[in-house]
Amino acid sequence: MDEKTTQEETEVSAVDSLHEALDQNDTDLARDAIASLHPSEIADVIESRPGRERENVWELVDTELEGDVLSHMQDAVRTEFLENMHPAQVADATKDLDADDIADILQDLPEDVADTVLLSMDEQHRQRLASVLTYPEDTAGGLMNIDIISVRADVSLDAVARYLRLLGQIPTKTDNLMVVDRDNNYLGVLPLTELLVRGPETSVGEWMEEEAYLSASTPKTEVAKLFEQRDLVSAAVVDDQGLLLGRITVDDVVDVIQQEAEQAFRSMAGLGDDDMFAPVIASTKRRAVWLGINLLTAFLAAWVIGRFEDTIQELVALAVLMPVVAGMGGIAGSQTLTIAIRGIALGQIVKTNIKPLIIKELTVGILNGIIWSLVVAAIVILWFDNPYLGLIIGLSMIINLIVAALAGASIPMILKRYGIDPAIAGGVILTTVTDVVGFMTFLGLATIFLIA
Repeated sequence: MDEKTTQEETEVSAVDSLHEALDQNDTDLARDAIASLHPSEIADVIESRPGRERENVWELVDTELEGDVLSHMQDAVRTEFLENMHPAQVADATKDLDADDIADILQDLPEDVADTVLLSMDEQHRQRLASVLTYPEDTAGGLMNIDIISVRADVSLDAVARYLRLLGQIPTKTDNLMVVDRDNNYLGVLPLTELLVRGPETSVGEWMEEEAYLSASTPKTEVAKLFEQRDLVSAAVVDDQGLLLGRITVDDVVDVIQQEAEQAFRSMAGLGDDDMFAPVIASTKRRAVWLGINLLTAFLAAWVIGRFEDTIQELVALAVLMPVVAGMGGIAGSQTLTIAIRGIALGQIVKTNIKPLIIKELTVGILNGIIWSLVVAAIVILWFDNPYLGLIIGLSMIINLIVAALAGASIPMILKRYGIDPAIAGGVILTTVTDVVGFMTFLGLATIFLIA
């Protein structure tokens, strides 16, 4: 058993011990268990406990860890705690956090309370936050940390080394020193490793690298994409004039990726809850809207079926087989829809490749339609001893799978064009299209060729 496995098992055991102690109301054991956990794990435990029990866990958290625990909480849960904290408590809990983490916490507070918290901070803390709070939280400026070390290109490496020793410590996750000119314009980075392997008499400019940087207004999704593509650990953030503002580190990007994944997952189910123990009424209201939309689409499909009521009464087998046609179309369309949404999210779909993508998905739809229509037709013929019924369902499946492929590829692009999140609305629209087309083609062809 390696060291990593042992550590993971210990962490899991500590979390389990904490839950067990909480269930047994053993305060001493719970406090010991919390002391052995990372702030992010404490936040996870708090989120997993129902309403009032969260306060019991929070009371056991060391005051020095409160800020870190708050920074790791989901927004909805964090807001719940912040509403019950005095502004001075918030200021004290966040005093040692990075500026970007403090900004995230303050943005969850009402404006008047946030102002009170800012006034409770010393001048140094307020200055640290000023530039971060200027930018929306979903941009590079809102994500950046202003705790950076900058050096000039014309100084020697020996001078830089002496400067670092004078500071005594450097910001966490510092892999590069930021290089600027006299006016604080960003020029590049100096990797810390260069201080160890290069001659002390050489200048910063000789070993400076022109690393990627980000505009403060860059959306967070683009930030994550740049880090993923270039395997960055950190990146500089500059304003419109090229002045250095701060940096973004990979831990911030991991948070962005996790949040985006969770949001996409919830959106596809029509869920807006960050908190699984959110108030019942609030959760009911959010989900009721989505259920209402789905109900309307279900009635539309039912209306189509109702138009062929006489046909179904004369040939009951049609009612048995209808879900097969609609279901196959829905699955095929969902596959294409997922590919299209992923391509949009990653920036891989542009004007020049939309047509080839649609052609490719239509080709896949045609081939899958032919293959599976033959399989289903054979099953239906053997089951109902009716070759015409097998032919009808086979032809319906081909048509529906082709339409599903076209809809799955085009719906996300149309929604994106009109500013609608494809992950939220795409599934509902696609299901409606495949159900309506599937029922109409199957029952329509049956009415023409089997009943008329």
